[in-house]
Amino acid sequence: MKDIRHQHLIFDMDDTLIHCNKYFNLILDEFISLLSEWFNHPAVTMDAIRQKQIEIDVAGVHRVGFASEHFPKSLVETYHHFSQLVGRPIHEAEENQLRLLGNSVYEKEVEPYPGMVETLEILQQAGHTLYLYTGGETVIQQRKIDQMKLTSYFDSRIFIRQHKNIHALEEIINSHVLPRQDTWMIGNSLRSDVQPALHASLNTIYLKQSHEWAYDVVPLQHDDNLPFYTISQLVEVPQVIHESLSQQQKKRTSG
Repeated sequence: MKDIRHQHLIFDMDDTLIHCNKYFNLILDEFISLLSEWFNHPAVTMDAIRQKQIEIDVAGVHRVGFASEHFPKSLVETYHHFSQLVGRPIHEAEENQLRLLGNSVYEKEVEPYPGMVETLEILQQAGHTLYLYTGGETVIQQRKIDQMKLTSYFDSRIFIRQHKNIHALEEIINSHVLPRQDTWMIGNSLRSDVQPALHASLNTIYLKQSHEWAYDVVPLQHDDNLPFYTISQLVEVPQVIHESLSQQQKKRTSG
């Protein structure tokens, strides 16, 4: 990859470089089991609990962005919904238990995706400039960054935003004067990573997950002329970029 021209690579962090959703899903499984046990009512099925929490969760992220208090709040609001539905009293101790359960997701040990270090090192050694662009609260996201020692790859080029959208991405592009034809967005979210990147006319790599968060799933619209790739493993990123640039180089020399 040494002969390939320099690129600017913007990486999402959660569920692109490190695991995230699987921890939320583990907490949700525990939450659903708790409510099923507490209510023991035919109207309060596991599927009904899951669907109501998703509805409240997605609506909340639209309102407040990636705020840490939102997830535990969604558990409490789901609990309130079913309490009102079946006429069961709300207990303060149960509310507190759910808040603690929801907040515990932010205390989980960080786990990298397979090939994270290998992928970043290959790209860094190839001479590309790496940027980290993640959604959430600074304290929580910085803890993950520190645990994974990501500053060794991204240096000061780290951007933490409570809202990840086209406006936030454009601010990064414009503040660093990034050439769009040589800039890539690599992420797992169609809503937060892919659509804004395509709207900004960037090269885009979508890391598709087997179990996606409902908030991330949106209909995909894109210009067929823009480089867009779907992969299933992080380690595929260097080869995708290398092959794309090689094809572009061949077109220029043959033209």
